[in-house]
Amino acid sequence: MKRIVSALLIGIVFGLGITVSGMINPAKVLNFFDLAGNWDPSLAFVMGGGLVTALIGYRLVFGRLKTPVFAPAFPPSPAGGIDARLVGGAAVFGIGWGIAGFCPGGAIPALGLLNAQTFIFVAAVIAGIVAGRAIKSRLPAPAPA
Repeated sequence: MKRIVSALLIGIVFGLGITVSGMINPAKVLNFFDLAGNWDPSLAFVMGGGLVTALIGYRLVFGRLKTPVFAPAFPPSPAGGIDARLVGGAAVFGIGWGIAGFCPGGAIPALGLLNAQTFIFVAAVIAGIVAGRAIKSRLPAPAPA
């Protein structure tokens, strides 16, 4: 139960940060990618703030704790490092983000605006997850590194 409450609180803080920074507005994100037009650098500042916060948090957590607060152990690092699946997934995510102006983290808080486009985007993300899992289950397992 503590893990669920912790995850909920972290999600609320993240959603509030995304909302306050204006990243629930797809036009703001799309303007970041529009270098030759109405360029808006604010997304870079949001990403930079998140990166600094994460670096400090990781340093504090991994520097002081031997085990997580709500789990018996830290999960192991994924084996294999950077591979074709990781690069392909990142490319699909980036292309979708650049086309729609939404990433899932920004779309979930934006559902509160009751905009039909946001609901369509979230439905498309869910459909993509389902399709991706179906495709992955039919592919051969990757060779161990």
